[in-house]
Amino acid sequence: MEKPLLPTIRQLQYFQALAIEKNFRKASESVGVSQPSLSEQINNLESILQTPLVERGRGGAVLTASGREVLSRIDTILEDIESLVRVAQETRAGISGTYRLGASTTLGPYLLPSVVRLLHAEHPELRLYIRDGQPRELLQDLQAGRLDLLLTQLPVHASELEVTRLFREPLRLAVARDHRLAGHKDTKDIDLAGETLLVLSNGYMLHTQLVELASTVGATLRQDYEGSSLDALRQMVAMNMGVTLLPALYANSEAEKEDGGVALVPFRRGSVTRSIGLVTRRSSRNPAAFKAFSDAIKQVVRSDFSTILQPYA
Repeated sequence: MEKPLLPTIRQLQYFQALAIEKNFRKASESVGVSQPSLSEQINNLESILQTPLVERGRGGAVLTASGREVLSRIDTILEDIESLVRVAQETRAGISGTYRLGASTTLGPYLLPSVVRLLHAEHPELRLYIRDGQPRELLQDLQAGRLDLLLTQLPVHASELEVTRLFREPLRLAVARDHRLAGHKDTKDIDLAGETLLVLSNGYMLHTQLVELASTVGATLRQDYEGSSLDALRQMVAMNMGVTLLPALYANSEAEKEDGGVALVPFRRGSVTRSIGLVTRRSSRNPAAFKAFSDAIKQVVRSDFSTILQPYA
């Protein structure tokens, strides 16, 4: 099947100029070509689109109904082309512009403040909108184009997404301060057998990980309640309603405080971790920006959280 003939960008620009000036001579002067050249390109555009776009008369050029409809589309097309050029220029020069980043509520508040400071120092033209939420909802927003990047627990499986692994985050066992395991130097699977394990709702990837762990160690999941936040889980643990595993960043920030209400106990010698990565759509990937975000997070992990997190090589 023969491909249809398409308008050129120059033809679209000439028609836009004519629509603005409403006069062939003034339009040709505004784009820096002769009047015959502009008229020829407008004629070619009408031929390609197979519809008259301009009524020509002594009073100037008046757009037809088709011309007005085409103009609205042309304005959008030329704006998109200008945006494309800007993106390419920004890619060569570094990153700037506006990005929308999603981050799990179990992760973003404890890591991103340091990352944002570093990004602002290295890329002052960058504007970053951050939204915290449940990972599964944020993933849907990323796939729908409402987010550009997602910082989340892995794995994330989708052919249209690109994932880079950033670091492993240990999970720490939290028990009430008067619990029988409080003060232990290390705990094993057998120590959790028969314990009630509190977990977040299934909107969090941590939910699946802890449900699988409960099955492995013989712990009992609390069926009448799933936590809406790590704070809610911690408070329930403090009341001895069960035990849970808390991500190290959260545990370091909130649970280790004097008023944290819980005792943190090593489990499996710290070998239980979750994997954290940065995700974007392949179709919208900006290599320079994606690398800048990834590098900034890795640098913060190494400089600020080297005793807590385990960066990937």
